[in-house]
Amino acid sequence: MIKRFFLPLFLFTMQAVALTAQTPAADSAYIRNNFTKREVMIPMRDGKRLFTAIYTPKDTRRSYPILLKRTPYSCSPYGEKNFVTGFQNMYLAKSGYIMVFQDVRGRYMSEGDFVDVRPFISDKKTPQDVDEASDTYDTADWLLKNTPGNNGRIGVYGISYPGFYSTMAVLAGHPAIKCVSPQAPVTDWFIGDDFHHNGAFMLMDAFSFYSGFGKPRPEPTTESAQGFQDWKTPDNYDFYLRAGALHNYADKFGMKGIPFWNDLMSHPDYDDWWKARNPRPHLKNIMPAVMTVGGLFDAEDCFGAWRVYEAIRKQNPDSFSNRLVMGPWSHGGWARTTGERLGNVVFGKKTSDYYQKEIEFKFFEFYLKDNGKMDLPGATVFETGSNEWTSYDAWPPRFAHPAKFYFHEGGVLSKTPPPSAEGLTPDKIMDEYTSDPAKPVPYTEDVHLSRTREYMTDDQRFAARRPDVLVYQTDVLQEPATVTGTVTADLWVSVSTSDADFVVKLIDVFPDTLKGVENGVPLGGYQMLVRGEIMRGRYRNGFEKGQPFPPETISEVKFDLPDVAHTFLRGHKIMVQIQSTWFPLADRNPQQFVNIYQAKDEDFIPANIRVYHAPVGASCVLLPLLKK
Repeated sequence: MIKRFFLPLFLFTMQAVALTAQTPAADSAYIRNNFTKREVMIPMRDGKRLFTAIYTPKDTRRSYPILLKRTPYSCSPYGEKNFVTGFQNMYLAKSGYIMVFQDVRGRYMSEGDFVDVRPFISDKKTPQDVDEASDTYDTADWLLKNTPGNNGRIGVYGISYPGFYSTMAVLAGHPAIKCVSPQAPVTDWFIGDDFHHNGAFMLMDAFSFYSGFGKPRPEPTTESAQGFQDWKTPDNYDFYLRAGALHNYADKFGMKGIPFWNDLMSHPDYDDWWKARNPRPHLKNIMPAVMTVGGLFDAEDCFGAWRVYEAIRKQNPDSFSNRLVMGPWSHGGWARTTGERLGNVVFGKKTSDYYQKEIEFKFFEFYLKDNGKMDLPGATVFETGSNEWTSYDAWPPRFAHPAKFYFHEGGVLSKTPPPSAEGLTPDKIMDEYTSDPAKPVPYTEDVHLSRTREYMTDDQRFAARRPDVLVYQTDVLQEPATVTGTVTADLWVSVSTSDADFVVKLIDVFPDTLKGVENGVPLGGYQMLVRGEIMRGRYRNGFEKGQPFPPETISEVKFDLPDVAHTFLRGHKIMVQIQSTWFPLADRNPQQFVNIYQAKDEDFIPANIRVYHAPVGASCVLLPLLKK
């Protein structure tokens, strides 16, 4: 079942309308006037205590459910007289909830040792067998017994790293945890979230984040650690290019003192250490209702949102309480922005307010208070391009079927298979470019220091003009084409060296005649990035162990891009770009089969890359087209 609806025509529930959003100052005043705050140390089964802030409504005439967020980012401000200035969803706060925030084990004011994406222990034998699921269970149990005015029900939520702790709450097994919402959940840091994509190291995020977050915390503290500051340039492309190989970061930038950075450098392949940090295999026989939330343009944890939902659906086929929500948001944009636009692309609707009122509010109200009717569909997804909210029984839509779009000579992208290679000259059966690590393709044309959120919808014309980027595009579309689901790149390539990366970008090309300018950028001919992804070529046959490319030999490199929900409108074109560097978003491949984390500057060499239309295999992208 497919439903489409435009926000201006949708009637909000009367209860949500009554909870009118206010200014930040008004929200802050509301919290201070209507909640009491208590700070406690909650004991865990192994004796460690976790710092927890509890905000309880002052109105004691009724009981309230508990909304719990566990975080490694501090539940500041500390002190019972110091209040937060706003909650993630003020509609929920004004409806009546006990809001609870907790510093996870080993972070800020909590006791114990912090472990990044702490592995789940499925078979706990002693009180010393602790993980984030057991800490959630122990917290829930204590809150029920020691928080006056609770109604015996608990919901858990969180964005990004707190999204990971929400996933762990799904595994906690406490009967009072009735519903959980992992939002942009950290899920697999090797395959698709934050610090690796398909084995390629996401340099800019990993370095900027762990240079501060990764510093050891020997004693509880209310202070955060400062990250790297000595950039000496406003240009991240320049900084990371001069920094050189990853091996240099240990001494040059002090990363030797960051334990998790050392772990990253010590586990170059998808070994048991990485697999233990992936919660998806454990998401079976779940008890609470789950609503996974994510952003279509999340530069950090786009993978996790799609794949957590997928894992629950596949491993709990009889569950009717598993839902997915995806909007046109950057990382956490549903809680931090209006959701009306991202960069130069305008969606024309306050999608975040709609989500908070009509989806998140309804989810927690139903499962924690028995309020309302649970009529949320299996998947609520904003379709960009057409800029519509759509609903489906499940994701991906069962009416979507993969269609192959082949690469042809002359930069043509077509559903027509290429002709036989018999009698054709080499330039007719392949395209080629030179990938030079000394001159990598930038991920955006702008000059800036921090990684932007907006690159996820950036204009790609700057890249299309480079000789080391292959460009294929369709004719002008005579009918709209809606892509809903996982995009797959199937490349047949040869490499002159023994390793290379491959970046595939799916792009919506706007009509040249389109009028309008956004942020000073003409929209006529705009090449909107819909989805891009990188693949470390050595892992083409499996992530557990890399394999070199046989030089000058045709090999298949096939990989998935995170899911897409986008309509290419009539008059637009579908474009695909292929390149081998995406800098400094991802680190550079030396293009030799060496341990990249130990490679020296002199190990980086150019490679000649060929992408074949024939004869062994026809390179293409598989787009799941929705039949309406």
